[in-house]
Amino acid sequence: MSPKKKTTVRKKRLGFWIERGMAILAVLNYILVLFNLTYVPWRDFYFRYFPQLTRLYDPIKGIEPNRETQNYLETVEALQVQVVQTGLASAPAEELLRDLQQQSVEMIDTDPFAVADKSGALEKIKNRMRDRIPNPEDSAKQAFVAFWSPEYLTEQGFQKQMEWFEDEIEPAIARNYYRSIGENGDYISHFWKIDLPFVLIFLAEFLLRTRIISGRFKTVSWLDAMLWRWYDVFLFIPLPIARILRIIPVSARLNQTKLVKLGRVRALASRGLVSSFAAELTEAVIIQFINQLQQELRRGNLAQRISQSRRQRYLDINDVNEIEAIVTRLIQLTVYRVIPQLHDDIEALLRYNIESLVKASPMSRNLQQIPGFETLSKDLTDRLVTQLTDLASEGPQDAYENIRDAMEDPVGTQLTNQLVRDFGKILWRELKGDQIQDIEYLLVDFLEEVKLNYVQQVDEDNYEQVLAAIQERRKLEGMIDEED
Repeated sequence: MSPKKKTTVRKKRLGFWIERGMAILAVLNYILVLFNLTYVPWRDFYFRYFPQLTRLYDPIKGIEPNRETQNYLETVEALQVQVVQTGLASAPAEELLRDLQQQSVEMIDTDPFAVADKSGALEKIKNRMRDRIPNPEDSAKQAFVAFWSPEYLTEQGFQKQMEWFEDEIEPAIARNYYRSIGENGDYISHFWKIDLPFVLIFLAEFLLRTRIISGRFKTVSWLDAMLWRWYDVFLFIPLPIARILRIIPVSARLNQTKLVKLGRVRALASRGLVSSFAAELTEAVIIQFINQLQQELRRGNLAQRISQSRRQRYLDINDVNEIEAIVTRLIQLTVYRVIPQLHDDIEALLRYNIESLVKASPMSRNLQQIPGFETLSKDLTDRLVTQLTDLASEGPQDAYENIRDAMEDPVGTQLTNQLVRDFGKILWRELKGDQIQDIEYLLVDFLEEVKLNYVQQVDEDNYEQVLAAIQERRKLEGMIDEED
């Protein structure tokens, strides 16, 4: 390999690995986009299993602890410390209990969970507290007041009740938060700070690629070069909808760099899309064809179009009437090449039919009594022809019935079937080769002319009629199903 070729191969490999690196970077960016998009709905999950992550990412989404619920939990913690120091019956502890009773009532009245769209969490807390401390009025407020009373905590055991509170009530309160709202009325989000480095990298890559393409192909303008990879635009547009659409360039890059083979996925997606409207589309096409045929019948033009070989408006592509040519070719093939090879079958069938007719005629029965009748073949044949002529002239109905009887008996049926089978075999054998190819070419041209002359494009009004016909047919089918 020459040094020039080695350099070219090395550049191609380097370019391929750069493309892979950019594809991986695009995937990483899209993962961050999806994480940011789903962070708020899934925050409870992250808060429970990955608390460090929520502490790190909450400021990015403008999330901070709710003051009311946070103060409530801090008061509970202060109560636990105070009880350890001075006991539950001390004045500071009783003051903290009264504070918790008041905060509990205010929490139920003001619903601080509504800001984070977590009012359901408050209902869960109220239900659990009512189940813990039943009361005649089934009031959550009275249940909270009773729970934070010195008498209840002393009687039931302070430590045991605190453990229950930490397991059942505190997590639901701790997951509540407050999210800041900006001047534009939307929630504050600083994700753009994380997304900005990716945006700058993809923008620089897009401009560099545009310059390379425009320089490599002199006839390609900058605009055409940008449109070459138009889907990469989503990678550096910071709008939320554009971030979601980054799946398009990400998928394209993964497929182009062979990191993921998306051909089968694309095929399955296309198959599902096609199958969703294939039946309705087929139905519309069939109804449209029937409508066109009905219009031709109403105008009385169908027979004229079929019988007339040429019209002034007819678009001909080869100056040949394909229907006439095909029929002529089949007739010539049958007469000159197929029938001669069926001589024996035809002769056997005719001989049997003539014998059946002769036996059925009165003259035949009389002639059979004459000695030496079988040796007089020529005279008998002439007389039989005369007799058959007379039969046909005197009573065509009788002759028809005699022929029909001859054709319906087992021997006549067998000979007829043999003739049909041999005819089909010989015709198919003679059609092979150039004959069938010529007919196929004529049919192709004929269909092309039909497409140019008779197939109409579906305009908007006509298509509306087609859809109306489909709906009407489905209504009728529904009525029939209900009657059944």
